[in-house]
Amino acid sequence: SQSEQQILSSKLECVQTIKDGVLEEAKCTESNLVTLLSQKGRGAKTQTQSSLKLLEVQRETLYKQVDSQDLYVTSMLYEREETARGITGGEVTELVWKLCLAHSASFETADLFMALVFELRHLSLEILKTLWQRSSFKCRDNWQPLIDALPSCATEACVVLMKEIIVSGELEEDKVEYFFWSLSFIPKPTSGMIDTLAPLLKSPGASQSCFLGVTALLHRFCSAHSSCDDVPAVQRVMRTLGKFLGSNCTVRDSERLSEMQLVLKAIGNAGLAAASLVPALSSCASLKSNPIRIRLTALQAFRRIPCAVRVSDLLPAGD
Repeated sequence: SQSEQQILSSKLECVQTIKDGVLEEAKCTESNLVTLLSQKGRGAKTQTQSSLKLLEVQRETLYKQVDSQDLYVTSMLYEREETARGITGGEVTELVWKLCLAHSASFETADLFMALVFELRHLSLEILKTLWQRSSFKCRDNWQPLIDALPSCATEACVVLMKEIIVSGELEEDKVEYFFWSLSFIPKPTSGMIDTLAPLLKSPGASQSCFLGVTALLHRFCSAHSSCDDVPAVQRVMRTLGKFLGSNCTVRDSERLSEMQLVLKAIGNAGLAAASLVPALSSCASLKSNPIRIRLTALQAFRRIPCAVRVSDLLPAGD
């Protein structure tokens, strides 16, 4: 039947020459015959010949031995070669202008933004303040590159500038929240950062992100410093939280209830630094006149406090 007729007939023949286990030459001939709608084997035919020949053999390349003392392990994430030259505020201002002029969704913009972040890390607080005065403008799409780059800078000078911008009231609320949430991602916090941010906890109407961001920074700092509870900046934050807490978390109205829950969550965030508040937390959790929400949040605040504090001995048995 028609369906049984072979439409395409192909053939491939190759001759290979091998010497001492190495292919020296290969010659191939490929033919294809298309017989669709043709009679007696006639149709369109193609034939292709190819030849592959070994020209030379290179000896194995010997690599120079490397002294293991010159090797080190590092993360490739955001790594950039350091330059010996000094970075000036004028150069960074120019970089911000270039970002404004670049297309928002382009590789050029991404590269310029990363360059801005890395160059901010080399600037002193004085130069950063001057830079803010020059470069606090918004681009045509309402974007402020410097505002977005500062949280990724992660130096003490950048944190101080961020705090001053927050206090000045120049930023929209969502940008202020963005600043606070970025604190938990700073890889190597300093006591100077904590000391700078501590007064914000006392400011009227301090937000949830303020309490949680500052205490998350505190926890990361204490994770890298075994005796962090002796650091004055850490003690300053814990004294502030302790005053909010009182002796047993007693609250009188719903507004005070929400504030107390936030403070307890912040203490739980601080973790290692909160050992001095364990007696007060124990009273908060055990006092039956406290709302159940307060008692449960007080118990949750123990989650990062070291077991050496012996929380189980401070909580009354049977409750």
